[in-house]
Amino acid sequence: MSQFSNKTVIVTGAGTGIGRAIVNDFVQTGARVALMGRRIEKLKEAAVGLPQAQVLFLSCDVADREAVNRAVQEVITRFGPVDIVVNNAGANTNPRSVAEVNPDDWDRTIAINLTGAFNVIRAVLPGMRQRKDGLIINISSIAGLRASKVAGAAYSASKHGMVALTHSLNEEEKDYNIRACVICPGEVNTPIIDLRPEPVSQERRAEMLQPEDVSAAALFVAGLPARVCIPEIIIKPTHQIYR
Repeated sequence: MSQFSNKTVIVTGAGTGIGRAIVNDFVQTGARVALMGRRIEKLKEAAVGLPQAQVLFLSCDVADREAVNRAVQEVITRFGPVDIVVNNAGANTNPRSVAEVNPDDWDRTIAINLTGAFNVIRAVLPGMRQRKDGLIINISSIAGLRASKVAGAAYSASKHGMVALTHSLNEEEKDYNIRACVICPGEVNTPIIDLRPEPVSQERRAEMLQPEDVSAAALFVAGLPARVCIPEIIIKPTHQIYR
């Protein structure tokens, strides 16, 4: 029997980058995985070559609370109770400073990165409480631990919020045996790097974390017994300085 063959997993931002890698790894280890994202074509691309009986495509904007609630119910109907959630959906702005960011872009970044994670958690929490079991993995960033001009104000603020949300869950839900972990990667070679104001060289990208590196951390957390909670993981490229 594969490690996660009896598990149902939701991955947001599943169509590209870290989310796509996490989907692949969970499916390959036997899980039933619901891929959630705004672009259905990207979700289907992410699942090419994977057993189709183990995947479900959900075109859903995590910032839309009602759409999230409907999507989670669809997962439960198709695959059964949700065991693991990976909140990975993310966005950023250009320009990025407090003085220059467009307020609408600020709102949208917070709505996707932070409120979107909250929406998904709220949708699965009643079922996890009822079963007294569940794992929530939030993909934050080193920018969620220390603000960064490169990451920008809205992104840094939203990712700080994800860290606080994770720790709040661990404090509030421990009696229900619900665990939460926030993974804070440094630079990762994903499509969001293309949105940086200054282009990033291929040499620099090669030195960054790759999506599968972050996925390996998520599967490590998910593979531990229910008595174990890892509140926070920091993972960075060897060549990136962490202060």
